Amino acid sequence: MTEKRLLIVDDEPDFAEFVGIVGEQLGYETLKISDPKKFKDSYNDFTPDVIVLDMVMPEIDGVELIKWLTTQNATAKVVIISGYNPLYAKMAEVLSAAGGLSDVTTLQKPVRINTLKEALA
Repeated sequence: MTEKRLLIVDDEPDFAEFVGIVGEQLGYETLKISDPKKFKDSYNDFTPDVIVLDMVMPEIDGVELIKWLTTQNATAKVVIISGYNPLYAKMAEVLSAAGGLSDVTTLQKPVRINTLKEALA
């Protein structure tokens, strides 16, 4: 049986580690990247089933990465996470849906373990 794959993109190492631990408990093979410039290569090489994406990161934000995903006919589930204004994450969710991403969830930091587990399931 092929293991499910979880790609975590967050510039906060502690939060990425938290998501990775929860993902592994749910049976995911995980890949954590803290540099959003490595996202495209990581996505293509790792072919994730689920992507956990922080919205606000240095140099490249989550909106830019979502726009790119919509050009790739991506089928991965996307979990958008933000510690800032919840409207920013909701805007990204609308952009995702308009671009053809069909399975998008938004979460607000701090994220509870059970909420994260539900989003990754």
